[in-house]
Amino acid sequence: MLHSLFNQSLTNVQPGLGKKILFACVPADGHFNPLTGIAMHLVSLGYEVHWYTSASYQPRLEKLGISLHPFQKALDVTGENIDQIFPERVGIHNGIKKLNFDLQHFFILRSTEYLADIQNIYESFPFDLLIADCVFTGIPFVKEKMNVPVISIGIVPVFESSKDLAPSGLGLTPAQNIFTRLKHKVLRVISDQVLFRSTNEILHRILREHGIDNAGMNAFDVLVRKADLVLQSGTPGFEYQRSDLGKNIRFIGPLLPYTRKTDKQPWFDNRLNQYRKVILVTQGTVEKNPEKIIVPVLEAYKDSDVLVIATTGGSQTQQLKERFPHTNIIVEDFIRFDDVMPYADVYVTNGGYGGVLLGIENQLPLVVAGLHEGKNEINARIGFFRFGINLKTETPTPAAMRTAVDSVLADATYKANVAKLAAEFKQFAPLELCAQHVSEVLNPATPKLRTVYRRPAATCKQVINL
Repeated sequence: MLHSLFNQSLTNVQPGLGKKILFACVPADGHFNPLTGIAMHLVSLGYEVHWYTSASYQPRLEKLGISLHPFQKALDVTGENIDQIFPERVGIHNGIKKLNFDLQHFFILRSTEYLADIQNIYESFPFDLLIADCVFTGIPFVKEKMNVPVISIGIVPVFESSKDLAPSGLGLTPAQNIFTRLKHKVLRVISDQVLFRSTNEILHRILREHGIDNAGMNAFDVLVRKADLVLQSGTPGFEYQRSDLGKNIRFIGPLLPYTRKTDKQPWFDNRLNQYRKVILVTQGTVEKNPEKIIVPVLEAYKDSDVLVIATTGGSQTQQLKERFPHTNIIVEDFIRFDDVMPYADVYVTNGGYGGVLLGIENQLPLVVAGLHEGKNEINARIGFFRFGINLKTETPTPAAMRTAVDSVLADATYKANVAKLAAEFKQFAPLELCAQHVSEVLNPATPKLRTVYRRPAATCKQVINL
């Protein structure tokens, strides 16, 4: 088993020994939260850890005891304020146009600002390693301009180009016949030369200005291939099969946010024992409009024999309670997933990667509805592997939601598929793997782990190269 293999190898992991690590992330919860567990684990091993991101994360980092270097030259645009800083974004409804806008304004145009800030940070905190989320566009600049190694953390599904797949960003599933394979080959060209041409050109121009060779790679591939290692959250069972997976990509299992042990009483409601079926629905913290996912579920199941638990992330909670006072509906700002997921039978979400992985870990089949911010890629995988039903929309109707949820509850195949992937998750020790790979980068003599990618069993073993 994998864990016994770790017991033989992780004794070789050197403690921090004064090594300095700078964490950096795009300021959005889905980019920040998965990195917190790694950071705290490395702190426990003796590494000195600092963090570079928006000042809005100061309170959370203070609780973790990690020093923050806030944005100085970088525009302080976050997942919370992006529509205020770029009001024109609100009027963009086409998925490709919106993705291009976000790639350019939220990511690529911030890259050299990140570099300037990080160069200043280095003067007072000469870090030995940068660990960043996979879409942090400072990655190639720190790696090549500062000659500092970089580990990228895959907080979304693998987006590296592959000759076996459609281009990333379109939410397309693998081809099942020769005609679709040819179509995907053409789409890869169209994606680079038409759909994302302006985005690629902006990144290429900036890289050229800084003397960094891009080798004609698109924006997605630059971020993957310029990192020393990409530690991919999740396991191969949630990833499409590809024969050309990058040699620097390592699956590490599901990365979940750091949580402190607490004596706080777990959340509980007596109604959990009064209903045969329980639906959990959430939209995360970024999506503020409950009409997209939460309201369709509440409308579909109000006054039914199913208990619906909705967590709003603080958006319009009281209004929803007043609008849906039904006995079978619970609406709260926040409930720890560890407290509620063991009682649920199905999880309805817009497809945030962390929430999806946590749902799978709790063996919950899913119903998903979300297209933007890369959720189309996550949700496409859920539908393709039959971990649930992908509604392929941002705004499902109550009728469509009810049909999908009822179908998932009635068909045991979804539950069985999720249980199989949950078992695969247990074969990985994410934090220990991360520590091993950090040691691998900082100490070249450390025994290295390579990924063995197997199909059709969809298993992935980490094997030590001695």
